[in-house]
Amino acid sequence: MKKVTLAIVLALALVLSTMGVASAITNGQPDGNNHPYVGLVVALDINHVPLWRCSGTLISPTLFLTAGHCTEAPAAHAVIWFSSGYPTPIARGNLPAVPGTPCTGYTGDPCTGDAAGTPYSHPDFCTGCGPGLPSFASHDVGVVVLDAAVPTWVVSSYGQLPTEGIVDTLKNKTAIDFVGYGVMAQLQIPGNQLPQPPPFYRWAGFRTRMYAPTELVSGEFVQSDEFMRLALNPGGGSGGTCFGDSGGPDLLGGTSMVVAVNSYVTNVNCAGVGYSARVDNSDNLSWITSFLGP
Repeated sequence: MKKVTLAIVLALALVLSTMGVASAITNGQPDGNNHPYVGLVVALDINHVPLWRCSGTLISPTLFLTAGHCTEAPAAHAVIWFSSGYPTPIARGNLPAVPGTPCTGYTGDPCTGDAAGTPYSHPDFCTGCGPGLPSFASHDVGVVVLDAAVPTWVVSSYGQLPTEGIVDTLKNKTAIDFVGYGVMAQLQIPGNQLPQPPPFYRWAGFRTRMYAPTELVSGEFVQSDEFMRLALNPGGGSGGTCFGDSGGPDLLGGTSMVVAVNSYVTNVNCAGVGYSARVDNSDNLSWITSFLGP
């Protein structure tokens, strides 16, 4: 989640703004090399000043899939890493540093990455689209069109797009795999001692790629044609998503098929249920595939 609070925490990036989004995989385990196509993306403004962090999936050598709230303005550029551990500031291979990126003070995030490119949000992406949950968000998918193909020695396999409408065929408690680079643990600090603004400083954890299994909570709800509802219940054995996991893939259990991207959670504890933007509906799927060419 990317942004801060608006009664609901939009899931997965890290930014100081007016709406909250999701972050890291909770109740998970280090992913290692199991999902090498899942990366950490940092959005930069037109002056290459870092804005926020998200997760996402390389679905072709030149196209990276993430959430719409991770690629929206003022994001004008994006840098991506595919290391399973905390990214280092050392360029890999002959990939250049991002010109003019001021990384000093950006909590250790590196100036270089494995790939870079231009971010785009779905043309119908919006927040504040309506009252209630999840009516305030729509078309929360985005892509980064890379400046050059990611070398196969960096990533040699890719996430797969789903067939249209597959989510409608999934049964309740269908296994789903979370993968992302979000925060991992909530700090046990009294509320009156926490830095402001919340909820970001309530969470900590290295930006390593983490994995956790969860399950689909099926059923009709507002905008179920656009969103999946997923269990975030460590007590019940489910993993969860939190700040920084926004845009990360919800994979059909045991596969590389991205059926949705993490969109938002409903509370600062990143527990209960979370909502993910479906990739398999016709609007989102056709828009994403338009970047893949004929």
